[in-house]
Amino acid sequence: MSISFAIIKEEKYPPDKRVVLTPNDCKKFIESFPSAELFVQKSDIRAFSDSEYEALGVKVRDDITGADIMLGVKEVPIGSLIPNKSYFFFSHTIKKQPYNRELLQAVLKKNITLYDHEALVDINKNRLIGFGYYAGIVGAYNAIRTIGKKMKIYNIPKAIDLDDRIHMNFILRKVKLPKIKFVLTGTGRVGKGVKEVLDFMKIRQVSSNQLLNNSFSEPVYAQLDVLDYVKRKDGNISSKKDFFSNPTSYKSFFQDYLKEADVFIAGHFHNSDAPYFFTRQNLKSKDIKIKIVADISCDINGPVACTIRPSTIDNPIYGYDPKTESETDFNNPNSIAVMAVDNLPCELPRDSSSNFGEIFLSNIIPAFFNNDKNDILMRSKIAENGKLTSLFSYLQSFVDGK
Repeated sequence: MSISFAIIKEEKYPPDKRVVLTPNDCKKFIESFPSAELFVQKSDIRAFSDSEYEALGVKVRDDITGADIMLGVKEVPIGSLIPNKSYFFFSHTIKKQPYNRELLQAVLKKNITLYDHEALVDINKNRLIGFGYYAGIVGAYNAIRTIGKKMKIYNIPKAIDLDDRIHMNFILRKVKLPKIKFVLTGTGRVGKGVKEVLDFMKIRQVSSNQLLNNSFSEPVYAQLDVLDYVKRKDGNISSKKDFFSNPTSYKSFFQDYLKEADVFIAGHFHNSDAPYFFTRQNLKSKDIKIKIVADISCDINGPVACTIRPSTIDNPIYGYDPKTESETDFNNPNSIAVMAVDNLPCELPRDSSSNFGEIFLSNIIPAFFNNDKNDILMRSKIAENGKLTSLFSYLQSFVDGK
């Protein structure tokens, strides 16, 4: 029996223009899996038009109820969930996010098999897919844009107003930065995206020690690993393995970078047991130099103390006043300009979708045709037959509202 797949229309508000598979991906899908059926639900939202799919021989239709597996990006509104189907989307439930409790309850009630993109991991629990790389790309661009607006030295358009990555690079080539110091955290997909932008702009990379102790006649950046800003409280020798096993035994000395860097781009993953990078009290110090924070990680009231709320694509920058610990105009001379957009890949939807789709098609789709020989689908399956799977049974109390 053949399997049928549908690319569903994104219905969550605010609208998300991204898609799991682009027209080119769909064409390759059809060629690679001729026994399967694939069609695309009509949409006036996504970054790729219906006609772009049709031009490559992909079926586009309104009614997708005949499909077995529904492929989406963001959460599907409860009223749009079709009972007894399989769905793939970012459910934002695996961390017990309270705002999506009713969604998970509905998934179980409607006997839906739910796979979550965020739970697509290998045997070592390493993420197989995500939009993090483009979060880094757009986050870095937004940091450069924030520098221009905060320092009043240039003005470049928002990323969402650009055609694509090529257009973005064209804009970045024209930017002339003063001799400022960047500090970047994160060495994963997000950090890789940020670094790629900084390298494209020919900003020189220096070591953490050089950034802290040297002056430069050009813009420079340091990409920090965890041991560049944490150390054991007891003074014993620190190691990455020990830090990840015993994060509560460590303290942060990131304040040293606040005194030397002008711009902080946060692209790290933060363990809730790990020390904060810096506190609101740290920011009250008179020798703090930092004036711009681009918080791609966007943990509110968390490890980056000046990130007090997420910002939006329409209004991506706000100011944080260290004295009052409250929001202010980012143009205020005493403020730190904060960019904390929490859906950055949406600003380059065609590029980020192309990157995501290429990986999804090559690494995930085959699992539906090879009996999931590497257990990729099994590890990402949250619900089946009206119940939570064993890997996600810890969510039962969350579902029950306890």
